[in-house]
Amino acid sequence: MSALLPTIGLEVHVQLGAVTKLFSAVAYAAGAEPNARVAALDLGLPGMLPVANATAVGLAVRAALALDGDVQRTSRFARKHYFYPDLPKGYQISQYEEPFCRGGRVPLGDGRSCALQRIHLEEDAGKLVHTDAGTLIDLNRAGAPLIEIVSRPELHAAADAHAFLVQLRAILRFCGVSDCDMELGSLRCDANISLAAAGAPLGTKVEIKNLNSFKMVQRALEYEERRQTAVLAAGGRIEQETRLWQDEAAETRSMRSKEFAEDYRYFPDPDLPPLGIDDAMVREQRRLLGELPDARRRRYVRDFGLPAYDVEQLLHERATGDWFERVVAAGAEPKAASNWIMSDVLPAARARGGDLTALGLPPATLAELLRELDQGRLTQNSARQVFAHLLQHGGTARAAVDAMGLRRIADAAALQPLVDAAIAALPEAAAAVRAGRDKALDALKGHVMRSTRGQADPLVVDRLLRARLGS
Repeated sequence: MSALLPTIGLEVHVQLGAVTKLFSAVAYAAGAEPNARVAALDLGLPGMLPVANATAVGLAVRAALALDGDVQRTSRFARKHYFYPDLPKGYQISQYEEPFCRGGRVPLGDGRSCALQRIHLEEDAGKLVHTDAGTLIDLNRAGAPLIEIVSRPELHAAADAHAFLVQLRAILRFCGVSDCDMELGSLRCDANISLAAAGAPLGTKVEIKNLNSFKMVQRALEYEERRQTAVLAAGGRIEQETRLWQDEAAETRSMRSKEFAEDYRYFPDPDLPPLGIDDAMVREQRRLLGELPDARRRRYVRDFGLPAYDVEQLLHERATGDWFERVVAAGAEPKAASNWIMSDVLPAARARGGDLTALGLPPATLAELLRELDQGRLTQNSARQVFAHLLQHGGTARAAVDAMGLRRIADAAALQPLVDAAIAALPEAAAAVRAGRDKALDALKGHVMRSTRGQADPLVVDRLLRARLGS
């Protein structure tokens, strides 16, 4: 049996960051009391007509532009019929033959990309909660605005599917389309995989659902590739079906036979006119799009000379990169600003359970602190004490340094008595240094630093100790 090549396609549902639902004025947010955010339209009650949410359409257009898609000036909504408890109307309003976006691509992070077939708008369904007492229905999510991003079947490794999702999430978060939080359900992915010999027609595809993390997508695809390979090697036949990923057992299990498009009986929604997207909307969403991660990544290396690790940390959130750039614009050296943001600023923000704005620390204040450090008026230890003071009390860095009495001590005449006191206090360490064991200098320097509350210039202390001990 010749080697089989897996072919993978992804269908990614992304909840748009609009305040209200796609076709009703009810506000939607994850975590609300069950069935507290439900419109009559969501319940399928008669007499209610859908009205498209302009904000959601704008965000969808922005996503299409970010992914190099071809935005269609006219598209149509269709009814996708299926009967399930989370869909009281008996159909979902989606797009089928005429989506608002055709084509596009998602970079894989290594110079390659995966082409997209389409992006379309649709409303979400409700949520079923299975308990020992039975299945409960929460319709809060019904009608929430979604885009479905459908890749072309041109991925050939589970790791590439993982890279696709990582890059897609980064782009959509960066341009403000969605928070893409898989835990809250604002990004959900189904994966399709088939096996065939290279150059042969595609094999029978299997859809995998219940994928709750990017790593889970990769593990499920790797398992399914092994399973299908074993079935075909034994002379079996792959059934077109939908399978569920069981993470605890690390395997997929059959759920149902796979539906075909005709099973959904699509037809244009008679309650909704064609969706028109004019040039003005496209221009406005392109303006709001701003700089995308790849462009910023190249600029940070070119203009700031940052290493790859720093760049990736600063690109996790657009707000982090924006904050970093404001620190640099206020006069801080880029690498020093990056180091402090990664090691001190972001951990402090996380500890307070908020974002950078919740710190109450202006970027210019951190830049001022870093200038004090760079110009030798503070030690690293003192600078961190000042940083903690600024977080608690605010004010300027210079005022905090003066109030805390933390100016760096680099005057040899002022430090010499403290050096002599350290030698007298630690005679064994002093003898070890005289005997050529320089490691013992650390204890002596530590004594001086403690006596100055970390304000002594370590280089001056080192020079004075060596001169006194003949090292």
